[in-house]
Amino acid sequence: MSYELLINALIAGVLLGGFYAAVTVGISISFGILDVVNIAHPAFIILGSYIAYIVNQTIGLDPILTAILVLPAFYMLGAAVYQVYYASFEKRGQDALRGLAFFFGLLFVTEVMLILVFGVDYRYVQAGYIDHTLHFAFVDLPFRMLIPCIISLLMMALLQLYLSRTFTGRAIMAVSQDQLALQLMAADPIKIKRIAFAISIATASLAGALLIVIQPVEPSVGREYIGRVFAICVLGGLQSLPGTVIAAMLLGVVESLTATFSGPSWAPAVSFSFLLLTLAFRPAGLLGR
Repeated sequence: MSYELLINALIAGVLLGGFYAAVTVGISISFGILDVVNIAHPAFIILGSYIAYIVNQTIGLDPILTAILVLPAFYMLGAAVYQVYYASFEKRGQDALRGLAFFFGLLFVTEVMLILVFGVDYRYVQAGYIDHTLHFAFVDLPFRMLIPCIISLLMMALLQLYLSRTFTGRAIMAVSQDQLALQLMAADPIKIKRIAFAISIATASLAGALLIVIQPVEPSVGREYIGRVFAICVLGGLQSLPGTVIAAMLLGVVESLTATFSGPSWAPAVSFSFLLLTLAFRPAGLLGR
């Protein structure tokens, strides 16, 4: 085994894990905190990728900057989706199977709309840093992976500060545990859930931009991440953003090492085996309670 190859594989896994954290954070909020199984989340990520692509091709704006600018639009979209979900399913106590079907429908409708508009060709963006790499001795740090990792970790840190230091953030963490206590503190549980779900969809804007910086995208590429994001969320421990980051890093490292030394086709199988093995010894997840 080449130690240089091993170190580069480890670094690549950490960078990949940083990106996985950005993709998963929305699921950690909607599923881990709110107990809303939003399997359509990858579709919103791909939608964010295509918006970054359109703006980049039209006016040449950086995809990550574009994602930041459209965050309010994604936030409002998330609030609207939750309001429909609440009025149609959660309010009537039908938020299990029928609610899941609702998000399945959103997933496929979004994918079909993107196919009709853009086709199935892969799309990519242009940015000055995408094709550049930092070299430290034998270590390579490609900017197309390094910058998304840094942006992702910054987003996770800001969200953790918001959830732990603000009244609304603490209410979000508590809303699935004791709604009566929230009402006694003059907080509307439905409003808190709407804010939390809107935040989860807003993160998809940034995750989508990071995705299209890392690789070209097409409408159905989001399906590849459905199982992965839920696996990371469970592995990290529900309701734990630091756990999500650690789990994403571990999964990224496992996939990178497997792809480097055994071939890319083995990576998904080994990573999910790692998930099952970890949960066998720690059912609540790495930082779960």
